[in-house]
Amino acid sequence: MLAQTIQEWTDKIIQGSRLKKTDDCSFLLKGDLEEVLQGANRIREALCGDRVELCSIINGRSGRCSEDCKFCAQSGHHCTGVEEYPFLPKEEIVEDARKHEAKGVHRYSIVTAGRNLGADFGQAAEAYRAISEACPELHLCASHGFLSEAELQELKEAGVTRYHENIETSRRNFPNICTTHTYDEKIQEIKLAKKVGLGVCSGGIIGMGETWEDRLDMAFDLAELGVDSIPINILSPIPGTPYEGRKAVEPEEALRTMALFRYINPTAFVLMAAGRNRFADGGRKIFQSGVNATITGDMLTTVGNTIEEDMTMLRDMGLSI
Repeated sequence: MLAQTIQEWTDKIIQGSRLKKTDDCSFLLKGDLEEVLQGANRIREALCGDRVELCSIINGRSGRCSEDCKFCAQSGHHCTGVEEYPFLPKEEIVEDARKHEAKGVHRYSIVTAGRNLGADFGQAAEAYRAISEACPELHLCASHGFLSEAELQELKEAGVTRYHENIETSRRNFPNICTTHTYDEKIQEIKLAKKVGLGVCSGGIIGMGETWEDRLDMAFDLAELGVDSIPINILSPIPGTPYEGRKAVEPEEALRTMALFRYINPTAFVLMAAGRNRFADGGRKIFQSGVNATITGDMLTTVGNTIEEDMTMLRDMGLSI
């Protein structure tokens, strides 16, 4: 029965139907894993094609973050020994962006710790303008917390096309993860970004004590918001954070989760972010399970695959870079 349901929903989604919160989604949670993954990949092939988007980030400012997110090494509430430094010089960021453009990366983002950019906003906007001029082939993303509508508009004018604001988990689970800002503030920021005409990248982290129902709710909320890209991170338990002793999610569970997000968000980029190094063969199986985007190169606090390794693997799989 579950196999039939998986097949039926796969066909219906490809034909234009969409799962809703009121639908029975137990087939995604209890169905045979390989059948669920194959179905998610069929949806990806039919509705997104074989193109894989590669994204790289630079940690533009590090440490001493005012927020208390339990997963984060950069929070000033935790003692992790993370490197601390102010906003990087524009020239250093542009040089890094040039290197990534030359290697074939599609998207490039400056990421900063902190509730917002504060006094560094002007420096960030200038850096984006400089990258736009120096790297015309790069699509620019930004990840700077809670910006105002006017600030988001200025970033757009500086060349940014997509704004990143993870909702992290479900509305129900969010207070267990962070108390210095709210789920509704996250939603409001996403709506502001869309209002000024920016695309939105928003996802979260699995392995923070959430239930499968939390993951479903998160996927449906993102579908309702109409986000363009959904990064899925596997929690890396960092010493000094409240989650340092938590057991990491196993690859099979992560694959089912990513497939779930593909079924509920069939036309979005489902992006594998932190945690890909837990998979064999550079995460080849991920790209056969509905995923069509990834972070490549060095990441914020964990090391990912190199760009060259990813290019080789994806081309060998017959995917378009």
